[in-house]
Amino acid sequence: MPRIGMEPVRRKALIDAAIDAIHQDGMAHVTMGAIARRAGVSAGLAHHYFGGKDKLLLATMRHLLAELGEEVEARLRRAATPRQRVGAIVAGNFAPGQFRPAVISAWLAFYAAAETQPEARRLLRVYTRRLESNLVHALQELTGERERAMLLAETIAALIDGLWIRRSLAPGEPDPAGAVALVERAVEAALAGDGRPEA
Repeated sequence: MPRIGMEPVRRKALIDAAIDAIHQDGMAHVTMGAIARRAGVSAGLAHHYFGGKDKLLLATMRHLLAELGEEVEARLRRAATPRQRVGAIVAGNFAPGQFRPAVISAWLAFYAAAETQPEARRLLRVYTRRLESNLVHALQELTGERERAMLLAETIAALIDGLWIRRSLAPGEPDPAGAVALVERAVEAALAGDGRPEA
């Protein structure tokens, strides 16, 4: 008989195991049985909680999106100016707990899944809209123009996504601070091109 209160713990263990398995073996070769073994539970229990590999992938995606949102929100709460809000969004997207090899591999799997799975595509759109909306809100105050803010937000978002993809193909450990610095330099250059003082 399962112990009361263990389901959230086991679900989290399976999600963590899925992230590690995707990183080590690739999404195409991962099985529910292998994920369950990594998590220390039976394959039957894994199927009971998630119903299959695709649903576990979606649950993993929701989990990482929630963690990413928490990283950004925590930094936004400490930001006092529009420019600091832009910096908080950038830094949150490269938080060390997120910008690490296993999570990077999982995100690539999500992007691939989004090509064929409507729910994965919807979740990625939620992420994209949230990122760009947060950026536009801060950038509009800096540039004074919504159209310019939207263009800059799209550029910054593309740079963030591009750095994640490049990191997946590069040797060595990810460098969150270096990634943040690179995006910040691009932000500064774009804002300087507006001829507006930093806020």
